Amino acid sequence: MVKLGIDVLLTQERHLIAQKRLALVSNYTMTDARLVPVIDRLQAARNARLVRLFGPEHGVLNATREGEPVKTGVDAHSGLPAVSLYGDKKAPEVDLLRDLDAVVIDLADIGSRYYTNPSTLYYTLQAAEQAGIQAIVLDRPNPIGGVAREGHVLDPAYQSFVGMLPVPIRHGLTFGEEALLIRDRFLPTVDLVVVPTEGWERHMLFPDTGLQFVPPSPNTTGFAMTLLYPGTCLFEGTNISLGRGTPYPFTWLGAPWADGHAVAAWFNQQHLPGVIARPVYFTPARSWYAGELVSGVALHIVDAQRVHALKTGVTLIQAFLSLYPDQFRFGSEDDGTSRPFFDLLAGGPTLREAILSGSTDAYFTEEARQCAAFTNNVAPYLLYT
Repeated sequence: MVKLGIDVLLTQERHLIAQKRLALVSNYTMTDARLVPVIDRLQAARNARLVRLFGPEHGVLNATREGEPVKTGVDAHSGLPAVSLYGDKKAPEVDLLRDLDAVVIDLADIGSRYYTNPSTLYYTLQAAEQAGIQAIVLDRPNPIGGVAREGHVLDPAYQSFVGMLPVPIRHGLTFGEEALLIRDRFLPTVDLVVVPTEGWERHMLFPDTGLQFVPPSPNTTGFAMTLLYPGTCLFEGTNISLGRGTPYPFTWLGAPWADGHAVAAWFNQQHLPGVIARPVYFTPARSWYAGELVSGVALHIVDAQRVHALKTGVTLIQAFLSLYPDQFRFGSEDDGTSRPFFDLLAGGPTLREAILSGSTDAYFTEEARQCAAFTNNVAPYLLYT
């Protein structure tokens, strides 16, 4: 079994927290290998004092819906102040760090650029640098592996809270490696310590770790969903339901005006490795078409090591666009800066333009070049072989 950063900290690196006043950026789904919440482990740690919690998107309880602001309050279980980092403010206030010796960060990343926890990591490291305290990042495996990379590197003009770091869509880094990248590229004076995992190797996918899968956010339902997410999350920027309010978000996708049998047949005729589609009917509880009967597809992984998640998502978008050109559209929602949300996810307009012009082959040729260059550039930050 892979040994998590929290377990390494409390068995081999206790000196990092000894006699220190600590804050913790985490939530109750971050556990040790025995499924004990990290919050409980640190609060019970001898010779250290946990005095404050900071909660990312979904809050310390991990119970608030996606995109909804979280209120600051007191965590009933621990009795500690629980400060929201997903509301009016997305960074810890420096004044709430100055009375501390260190801030511990234990959050999950699911291997995709569009996930808000790496943005919370960035802002926390920035605040720690400004407060002059140490930041201790407890590492976890990348659940979709550390070898495969997909998509283009973020265009800085499309940086946002849903995609902040200059990495490809599927980046192949662990959370600790992302912290090292942030320090090197943006925050060179931050006092950063990364506590690595033990036993994880880059080729491993989550089922290889021997760990129990604990959903790190409400819609992260399992390994299959996590592996497909770098491709299927792109549907957030379209008028297709991606299964929010069903047991299978990001793996069930459809619309009331679609025929899932036709979409599944079109998709399967492309013979993408490692994944197949079947027709499915469902009624989303929220988001697009809430309360309406939807026809679409359910995606199934048959060979996890061969799945190219981004090509899977792009091909499925092409299926809906080809079969329903009058109904399918990219969403008009933006972040107030006239940047379509799809482009914020994709890291620029190139992918959307390639889909509309039928030139995705050129996009994926450039993907190979960019990912190879990225792999060379991040070599100094890699903690695992």
